Amino acid sequence: MTPLAVTVDRRSPVPLYFQVAEQIEAEIVAGRLAPGAKLPNEIVLADQLTLSRPTMRQAIQYLVDKGLLVRKRGVGTQVVQSQVRRSIELSSLYDDLARAGQHPSTVVRDLALCPAPEDAAAALGVPAEAEVLRIRRLRYASDEPLALMTNYLPPGLVEVTAEQLRANGLYAVLRGAGIQLRVARQTIGACAASAAQAKDLHENKGAALLTMTRTAYDDVGRAVEYGSHVYRAARYAFELTLIER
Repeated sequence: MTPLAVTVDRRSPVPLYFQVAEQIEAEIVAGRLAPGAKLPNEIVLADQLTLSRPTMRQAIQYLVDKGLLVRKRGVGTQVVQSQVRRSIELSSLYDDLARAGQHPSTVVRDLALCPAPEDAAAALGVPAEAEVLRIRRLRYASDEPLALMTNYLPPGLVEVTAEQLRANGLYAVLRGAGIQLRVARQTIGACAASAAQAKDLHENKGAALLTMTRTAYDDVGRAVEYGSHVYRAARYAFELTLIER
């Protein structure tokens, strides 16, 4: 059982449940509450902080809804894996996870030539229905499903094997083949999880997912990759730095 260093200011206009939730979240983000750490039950926490049980229950539920805690029958309340925060730059999710200590792994669902769908054909500058290489993967972070990724490459660009994709990110494979990635155009959005997506990502149907489409170009301006990915919103976030102009 992990003790909590939480205080509340009853004179503050900030709701008591939110004060508690913010401090627990800060402990999780800082790593002082590690994934798998078990919290005291709501009754014990309420007594420790001299709060009502409904207030404590609301604080815990807030963190459960944010994907930071999970309630397990017979076990109690535990910290889940921390959210993956990824800056907006031309990098591979696999490499970003490895740098963050999130232990990436990959299940390759599909690696085959197929007719290019309309969006991929437009992004890669090939005729509609032209043959392209399709790669479908399920990416895990610390044994938790994180993202469903579909990528398309122009035919003949590079030889790719499933073994390479299980051991590395796609961009590492491309760079290993001598392709120098230089710039990308990316769009970020959101969607509700379909039944199939929910099953793969261990979410509920209709849960919020982040979406990302990206077209990457090499050092001579060729479109060399088009990707369409979905991520668990509770486990994943994009970070941007904004500069005044």
